[in-house]
This record gives sequence, structure tokens and C-alpha cells, in this order.
Amino acid sequence: MTTKLKALRSRLLAVQRELISLAADIDSLPSDKTIQKIANLEVAIGAVESMIDDAEAGRSEK
Repeated sequence: MTTKLKALRSRLLAVQRELISLAADIDSLPSDKTIQKIANLEVAIGAVESMIDDAEAGRSEK
């Protein structure tokens, strides 16, 4: 399970970084929609990282 979660984390980070890079390339502020997507990805990444931590802690307890 941890392997799948880490793969998901990598995909989410890649998408978030791409959005941030695209936002940095424009001469004005990014749209509210883009900012919201970046924020939503940050929340999802945090949730996945929490699950990874829980899974790894569960392994070390066994």
C-alpha cells in the first residue's frame, strides 16, 4: 500500500509543480481557478503523506 501511496504522491506533486511553473510564466496573477487547484493539490498531498506516515508507523510497530 505504501508504494501505491508514494506513487500517488509523486503524481500529485508533479501536477502541482507544473501548475506553479505555468503560473510563474505568465505576466499577471494566475486565475482563481488555478490558485484553487494548487491549494486543493496541497491538501491532497498532505492527506496522502499522512496516510504514508500512518502506514509506515504501523509497520514499525509490528
